[in-house]
Amino acid sequence: MVTVGFHASHEQISPGQLLKDVQHAERAGFDAAMCSDHIEPWSARQGHSGFAWSWLGAALATTKLRFGVVTAPGQRYHPAIIAHASATLASMFPGRFWMATGSGENMNEHITGDAWPPKETRQRRLEESVEVIRRLHRGEEVTHHGLVTVEQARIWEVPDTPPQLIAPAISVDTARRAAAWADGLVTVNQPADKLKEMLAVYRDNGGRGKAILQVHLSWAPGEGEATAVALDQWRTNTFDPPIPWDLPTAGHFDGVGNHVGEDQVRKTVNISASLDRHVEWLAGYADLGFDELYLHFVGQEQERFIDAFAGEVLPQLRPSPALATSAAATSAAAGPAAGTGA
Repeated sequence: MVTVGFHASHEQISPGQLLKDVQHAERAGFDAAMCSDHIEPWSARQGHSGFAWSWLGAALATTKLRFGVVTAPGQRYHPAIIAHASATLASMFPGRFWMATGSGENMNEHITGDAWPPKETRQRRLEESVEVIRRLHRGEEVTHHGLVTVEQARIWEVPDTPPQLIAPAISVDTARRAAAWADGLVTVNQPADKLKEMLAVYRDNGGRGKAILQVHLSWAPGEGEATAVALDQWRTNTFDPPIPWDLPTAGHFDGVGNHVGEDQVRKTVNISASLDRHVEWLAGYADLGFDELYLHFVGQEQERFIDAFAGEVLPQLRPSPALATSAAATSAAAGPAAGTGA
């Protein structure tokens, strides 16, 4: 059964309200949650950007959900700091926290004053950071000199089960490269052929773990309202790399997004007033092979979306108790699935 989670967008909602929203999502029946980790929003119209790590402690303490965060060690965050923060959360909330470690965006990383490296350098820096984090999570003392520098670092509060390090990928090439180190793959909704290719190349190159999809969507009782919300809040997020990697501020994103229209936004955001249409989209993603779907309603008012999707969408993505019981009985009668001992 596919896991259906709630995406908490720090760039769009104040941390206090976002905490209430994720608590509401849990009460409504969402299975899990994930969040972004920005210092700069994508647009001045979004207008927020709380500190994800403070918020995660509060969210984990006040819900029973499993949480993930998309973060970028290597420039704004030293990898030892990310290792320390994630180890503490994993120690306090065993089995409930994972992080997706990416190579970052200039809009968040330029604040250090260091040069923004080219993509290949950022990828190598990420891979070094991942190795540093894994060693620290094992309780080792780490000294490392490379694209990141670490001197005699050690974490004294080592979790019994380290948090999974998931690879965020938008391109097929990044998915292929991540297969060597990641505990799973996370991406965003794209055309089905592209998503199938990403999953295939990740698995074919030895990629393990869950496949996770963040789904940008806009829903309202009327099509016009759903479209207007997406245009207002997410038109700055419709560009292919390297634009989202390299622009430095929300003002720059607003500048390039000024003339983005509905057709372009619809390529990035699933927009419909029909809940059944959203069910079709989400079921299609699950059929492609994604284990977890995190729903990101791109509006700033989450309550109506949470209630509508909990009432009409989530039940259609889950088997009925009778079907689940029947499937379990069939599986038991058939014996172990082929390949599970490989």
